[in-house]
Amino acid sequence: TINKCKKNKEFKKEWDASQFEYDLTRMIIKSRIDSKMTQKELSENSGVRQSNISRIENGECIPSITTLIALAKGMKRKLAITFA
Repeated sequence: TINKCKKNKEFKKEWDASQFEYDLTRMIIKSRIDSKMTQKELSENSGVRQSNISRIENGECIPSITTLIALAKGMKRKLAITFA
């Protein structure tokens, strides 16, 4: 199980490092779905290619701040970044 694997220091380090990227991906997907938009519609509204949105949502790449801003605007939302 994951909890058992997390006892391994190297695994836990990698797991923790990727948590932010996973959370960001989930937030993008949730925001798009909450906006009742398909990837194609978001692409048309944001100017970000649908193939790039798909790669972002599949966790294959990490979007730049510029891309995050475009996606937020495409969903008529604001991007907020905080340091907690």
